[in-house]
Amino acid sequence: MNRIAKLLLAGLLLGALSAGSVSAAAQNSRLEDVRKHGQLRCGVNPDLPGFAVKTAGDWQGFDVDMCRAVAVSVFGDAGKVEFVPVTTEQRISKLAKGEVDLVANTFTWNLSRDVGQGISFAATYFYDGQGFMVRRERDIISALELEGAKVCVTPGTTSARNLADYFRFNRMTLTGVAAESAKDRLDKLLKDECDVVTGDHSSLHALKTTVEQGAQLKILPEMISKEPLSLAVPAGDDSWRKLVQWTLFALINAEELGLTQANVEQAKEAAREPSVRRFLGVQGHIGDSLGLRSDWGYQLISQLGNYGEIFERNLGSQSALKIKRGLNAPWSAGGLLYAPPIN
Repeated sequence: MNRIAKLLLAGLLLGALSAGSVSAAAQNSRLEDVRKHGQLRCGVNPDLPGFAVKTAGDWQGFDVDMCRAVAVSVFGDAGKVEFVPVTTEQRISKLAKGEVDLVANTFTWNLSRDVGQGISFAATYFYDGQGFMVRRERDIISALELEGAKVCVTPGTTSARNLADYFRFNRMTLTGVAAESAKDRLDKLLKDECDVVTGDHSSLHALKTTVEQGAQLKILPEMISKEPLSLAVPAGDDSWRKLVQWTLFALINAEELGLTQANVEQAKEAAREPSVRRFLGVQGHIGDSLGLRSDWGYQLISQLGNYGEIFERNLGSQSALKIKRGLNAPWSAGGLLYAPPIN
């Protein structure tokens, strides 16, 4: 066999091996594994009002509905979710080991978590920022009035680092009071062991609802960091990451298109706009590239509602938290929610 023939044979063998590897990877996709398991394993906070709470045997909350949305995409059934309580410390390890298929747990997307940890962030579903909560009786209206304050914070967290940076930049001093959890921070504030607690604005709103003295507490207006809360998946399966990503994009697009739980059935029967017809699976096959049914968009909205509906019932006007849409309003209403079109 001459040299050229040997090179050609080697190339063919390499191509065959590569094709075999791709085929094996495709056969072991996360989507197929989830369907074989029969349920989506979704990691959520063990107890964070508005985001994930188990009451009367059922889970409720914004993060919970994000999990259910992905279950609708995969199975056509929002009920096919196995909720796995996951602490802040467990999120990365459980994802990296493949013990959960998805984490929706007020998980901030940042560089140190995104690179080299065995996880992949799919999409930001809530724009948040770190802030401060004080007792109303102190009559403080701005974080810039916190010179010399005793601040309850969990050591070793990004919140602790952000806190130190903020006070240093504004030439203020503070005394850090170590607290192991959000509940511990709140308890210490109510016992006057610290003057202020720090955490994401959303979690501070949630904490207020857990105690009778909630009305005595005030959240200051400043946000001292960017906290893009994002859905995360195990690294290594880009198709699965895109499925989760486009599930969220579908919820955002539905709000922009004016599709709600109340009108989606009528829209499916009567809609003429090509974008709406594609979204609802009446025209075209938009689910094919994701391995989903053509009507996955319709199923999402009929079972859960659009992004705005999910927000309002869990975090907004229909909830105990009463969080305003703010940054989480659609781009057309001055917020940051902007999803690529589904076409």
